[in-house]
Amino acid sequence: MSLAASTVATVLLMCGLTFRYSSCSRDPSRPRLRLSHQELWELNRTTMFHGPRGFLELRTVLLDEYQERLFVGGRDLVYSLSLESVDQDYREIHWPSTPSQTEGCSMKGRDSVSECANFIRVLHTYNRTHLLACGTGAFDPGCAFIRVGRWAEDRVFKLESQPVEYGRNKCPYDPSKSCTSTLVDGQLYIGLYTDFFGEDPAIFRSLGYRSTTRTEHDQRLLKEPKFVAAHLIADNEDTDDDKVYFFFTEKALEAEGGDLAIYSRVGRLCANDIGGQRVLVNKWSTFVKSRLMCSVQGPNGIDTHFDQMEDVFLLQTRDHKNPDIYVLFRTTSNVFQGYAVCVYHMSAIREAFNGPYAHKEGPEYHWAAYEGKVPYPRPGCCASQINAPPGSTYRTTKDYPDDVLRFVRSHPIMYQPIRPVHKRPELLRVDGKHNLEQIVVDRVEAEDGQYDVLFIGTDAGVVLKIITIYNKETETMEEVVLEELQVFKVPIPIIAMELSVKRQSLYVGCKSGIAQVKLHQCDMYGSACTDCCLARDPYCAWDGVSCTRYYPSGTPTKSRRFRRQDIRHGDAVQQCLGQQHNDETVTKAEERLLYGIEKNSTLLECSPRSPQAKVLWVVESSHNMAQDEVKTDDRVIKTDLGLLFLKLHRMDAGTYLCKAREHGFIQTVTKIRLDVLEEEQIDGIFHKDDEEEAPRKMPCAVQHGSHQGTRPWYKEFLQLIGYSNFQRVEEYCQKMWCTEKKRKKNKGAGNKWRYSSVQERKLKPRAQSQHRRTPRHVLDT
Repeated sequence: MSLAASTVATVLLMCGLTFRYSSCSRDPSRPRLRLSHQELWELNRTTMFHGPRGFLELRTVLLDEYQERLFVGGRDLVYSLSLESVDQDYREIHWPSTPSQTEGCSMKGRDSVSECANFIRVLHTYNRTHLLACGTGAFDPGCAFIRVGRWAEDRVFKLESQPVEYGRNKCPYDPSKSCTSTLVDGQLYIGLYTDFFGEDPAIFRSLGYRSTTRTEHDQRLLKEPKFVAAHLIADNEDTDDDKVYFFFTEKALEAEGGDLAIYSRVGRLCANDIGGQRVLVNKWSTFVKSRLMCSVQGPNGIDTHFDQMEDVFLLQTRDHKNPDIYVLFRTTSNVFQGYAVCVYHMSAIREAFNGPYAHKEGPEYHWAAYEGKVPYPRPGCCASQINAPPGSTYRTTKDYPDDVLRFVRSHPIMYQPIRPVHKRPELLRVDGKHNLEQIVVDRVEAEDGQYDVLFIGTDAGVVLKIITIYNKETETMEEVVLEELQVFKVPIPIIAMELSVKRQSLYVGCKSGIAQVKLHQCDMYGSACTDCCLARDPYCAWDGVSCTRYYPSGTPTKSRRFRRQDIRHGDAVQQCLGQQHNDETVTKAEERLLYGIEKNSTLLECSPRSPQAKVLWVVESSHNMAQDEVKTDDRVIKTDLGLLFLKLHRMDAGTYLCKAREHGFIQTVTKIRLDVLEEEQIDGIFHKDDEEEAPRKMPCAVQHGSHQGTRPWYKEFLQLIGYSNFQRVEEYCQKMWCTEKKRKKNKGAGNKWRYSSVQERKLKPRAQSQHRRTPRHVLDT
C-alpha cells in the first residue's frame, strides 16, 4: 500500500475503533439484556448500602416480611434495613468482642484482624418481637436476643439488657467454617463445627424445651462436611411427624475406589427426636441421609457428576408440604469447572428415605441394598400418630427398642440416590465465564403458563436472570438468559441473596455491602412489540403501547384488552400481527454512508439490540435491487462488531444491509452504502517533483517554514468524495489537525494506533502475511 493511501486511511479514521476477531455465531448463553453497574444506577434500578463505615464484612442476611426489614449480620455489627429502600431508615447495633475475648483470641494464635472479632453467623426471627443472634465472639461464641418490637409499634432495634448467653453448639468458633441453621418452635437446629480447632462437625439442637441433642462422633454420619442449608418440611398435618432436612457435602465412605469422593447429601431427622433410653442417649436416633444426584450423561455413556453443593433454595408451592428444591452444584474435577442447577420434588426425597438402606458386609464387599429384616418401628421414622397407631407404646424416641436404634446407628445411609426432575439438570454452565455462588427462584405466572425465573449470583458481582423451558417431545431443555446485571461496581463474590415477591425486589449481599435490585424493567427491552415479545421475559408483555409489567388475569384493576406475550416460543411474528407498521416506525433502520480506500481495510459496524440475535449481511445489487448474502472468506470476516474487509476491492462497493434474525423474525438494523475510492485517485493528490518523492503535504496550512500558505490537502481530498457534507467534515478536520494542541494529542494517538496494529497482527497473523499493514478506517458522513 502506498504512502498516500496509508496517510488518507489515517484521515478517514474518524474515531479510534478497536475490534476483535471472533466467530459470528450467537452463543445461547448470552443475555438478552446486559446492564453495567453504572447503567443500573442511572436507571434507578438498584440501591446500595455500605454502612456508615463503607464496609460491612457481611456474613448473614435475614429477610422479615412481617417486620418489613432486612436484617444483616457482619463484623461486630447488626443492621436493620428497610425493604422499601435499603439505603434509608437504617438502624445499627454495635456488638463487638470484649477486650478479654480479643486478647485471648490473639494469644491462641489467631489473626487479630480477620478472626478476632464478633462475626454474626446466626440470625433468626425468634418471635414477633425478638430476633436470635449469635456471633463468633473472637473464638468465644455468644448469643443474644435483639428487640425489634411489633410491626404496629414504634420501630425499635436494640440488644436486650440481660447477659449474653454462651454460644457453644449454637455458633461456630471460626468465622470461616461453614454452618447452617433453622429455628423451629423456639429451638435452634444447626449444622456446624463445634470445637475451637474446627475438627468436630455435628448437627445440634439447643434452646427451647427439648433436651440438647447432637449427632454421634462417628464419621459414618458426617465426614468433613460443608453445611449449606437447613429447612423444616412437614410430611403431613401431624406436627409430631415434622422433619428437619440438612443439605451438605461430605467425603463419601460408600464411594467405590481408593480416594474418598465428594458427595452431596440431604440428611433428615425428626424435630421431636429426644434420643434413646439406653442407646443413643442425647444423640439423634432418627438421623439418616441420602445422596443427591445431579449429572449429565456423556457420549461414551459415562456420567459427569456435579457433586459440590453451593446453594439451596426452597421454592414454596401452594402445598407447603411439597416445595420444589433448587440446588446449585459445581464439579469437583480438576480438569474443568462446570456448574449445574438441579430441581428435586419432595416425593423423590421421601421415596429414597422410604427405600432400602445401604449395607456393606465387610471391607472386601461392595455396598448393596440391605435385604435382611428391618426392625419395627422403621428406623429413621418419627414418634407420631402416623407411625404409632392407637395402643402403641412408642410415644417418643426413648420408647423405641434398642434394636431399632442400633440399626439406624449402623445404617445411616439410604441406598437409593435422589434424582432430579427430568433426570437431568435444569441449567448447565461449563463456559467458564462465571463461578456461580448463590441462587433464588421466583415462580411467575405468564400468558402461556408458569415459569420459574432463576436469579444466580456469581463471584464477579454479577446476577444472571434466567428461565429454562423443557420440551417434552424432544426431552431437551432450552436456556434463556434474560438479563446479566453487574450489581456491584467491582468484581466481588456474592455471598447472600434474598427475594421479596411482595416488593418485587432482589437483595444481594457481598462482604462490602447490600444491593437492592428491581426484578424487572420491561421498557429496557425496547419500544416495539417485537422487541418485547422476543425478550421472553415472564414479567413483561406488550400492552398495545409499550413493554410493561404483565399481570395475571385474576389481578384486579388491570386491563387485559391488549396483551402480547409468548415465553415458550418467542413468536414475535404471530404475537405482533398488525403491529408491524408501528414497529417499523419505532425501530427504523439506521442509514449511513461510508468511504473506504482500495486495498485498505474497512469495518462496517452493526450491533443488534439483542446479543441473542444472529446477524445476517446482505448486499444489494445496483441494477436490479436484488439482495444476496455476503460470502465470507479470508478477506471478508464477520465479527461481533460488524463486517470486516481486510483488503477492499473496487467491486466491494454497494449497499449493505445488516439484518438481525431471532426466533424466525428478521429486521434490518443498519443500511450502509459503501463507496470505494480508487488508489490512483488518492495518489494523485500527493505529487512528485523531478522524479523524487516530495515531502508529504501537511493537513493544515502551517504558519511557518517553507510550507507557509499551503492549502490544506484534505480539501483536495473532499473533491473526490463530494461536498454534500463539506461543512461538517471541514469543522472536524480543523478541530482534528489545525491547532497546536490537537497536533500534540494526535501524536500520542499515533502511539496508541501502533499498539492497536500490533494487537491486530497478533490476533490475525494471516492478515499480516497478506499485506504489511491494514489500518482500520471509517468515514461516516
